[in-house]
Amino acid sequence: MQQLLSPTISYPSPLLHLTSHPFPPKPHFCPTHRLSFYPPPKMASFSGFLAKSQMGMTAAAAAGDGANGFSSLMDYVGKGGLDVGDDLLVLLYHIQFACKRIAALVASPFNSALGKHSALTGATSGAAASDRDKPKPLDIVANEIILSSLRNSGKVSVMASEEDDAPIWINDDGPFVVVLDPLDGSRNIDASIPTGTIFGVYNRLTELDNQPTEEKALLNSLQSGRKLVAAGYVLYSSATILCASFGSGTHAFTLDHSTGDFILTHPSIRIPPRGQIYSVNDARYFDWPEGLRQYIDTVRQGKGKFPKKYSARYICSLVADFHRTVLYGGIAMNPRDHLRLVYEANPLSYLAEQAGGKGSDGKSRILSIQPVKLHQRLPLFLGSLEDIVELESYGDVQQKVNPGYEV
Repeated sequence: MQQLLSPTISYPSPLLHLTSHPFPPKPHFCPTHRLSFYPPPKMASFSGFLAKSQMGMTAAAAAGDGANGFSSLMDYVGKGGLDVGDDLLVLLYHIQFACKRIAALVASPFNSALGKHSALTGATSGAAASDRDKPKPLDIVANEIILSSLRNSGKVSVMASEEDDAPIWINDDGPFVVVLDPLDGSRNIDASIPTGTIFGVYNRLTELDNQPTEEKALLNSLQSGRKLVAAGYVLYSSATILCASFGSGTHAFTLDHSTGDFILTHPSIRIPPRGQIYSVNDARYFDWPEGLRQYIDTVRQGKGKFPKKYSARYICSLVADFHRTVLYGGIAMNPRDHLRLVYEANPLSYLAEQAGGKGSDGKSRILSIQPVKLHQRLPLFLGSLEDIVELESYGDVQQKVNPGYEV
């Protein structure tokens, strides 16, 4: 990472591979200097970490974490809090560690030089990626950072990524399957528009253990969204925010750069049942089906079931548009067969439902759709429950043709 941030732009292959470590070091940030990672104190053992986590959460539950009254992510999900279990706690630690590295990479003034690095320019994307959203070098680096962290966790059997043609079998004994979009919205980075990481976690299907590796890796990755045990996204913007659910509500944590900790800032988020914001690419209006045009015309005139005029807000970054919708309500959508069921629609719909909202393809609940292909695409509508129900009542809201532009 120090090489990444040095004035001499050089990105040797070790950047993409963390040194094997049973529990990755905690990144330490210096708020008054250039963002960097300092050598942390060694962690004696995982059991010691768990004890510290449990004690910290017990104190935080009573009087907050230390003197500041805030609880860290690891405290909040430990035994004194949500108690997600030791295995999932370890996995979460490695995921958030990887996302801190990605946050530093995205914010680095030297990330544009990755596009000129010969070791990365020849890299290829997953078969399902269109020319319009081919993985940029940062996508590939982010993918490698997360893969390395998942390997080091020892808790993951399979990783399925939007950037890979097929799932990667990691560990025969790992209890979890992780699906992810490592860097959503990366084509916006040069304009400093927010980006994000999306992930979902399933239990490994032990009944498939005797199947060939390729087959069991694929079938484990094609589980229904109803079987998710955890999901989340990390927003890289003016703040770095990790929003996650473990089946008991949706909670958001903001990265404190002075300590390197994700701090609980939005506990038990509830999406308002109604919002006044819709998020969609209005330039495609004349390509939309009649039902969707009628819905948009109705709500922006204040003639829908909610008698106030809706406003349009569209960033063209899925994580950013969804994050705003989670906080303020309304609806974020892409009516085309464009977003991935496995990597994007299922994890975000899980978070929406855990916050009292809904995820739909315009006709059906997203989490009820059984994936049949790894890179399967579909329309996606996310947000306030009453807004989604009203949208679905218009019937014809899925855009099935894409004249004049790529899928």
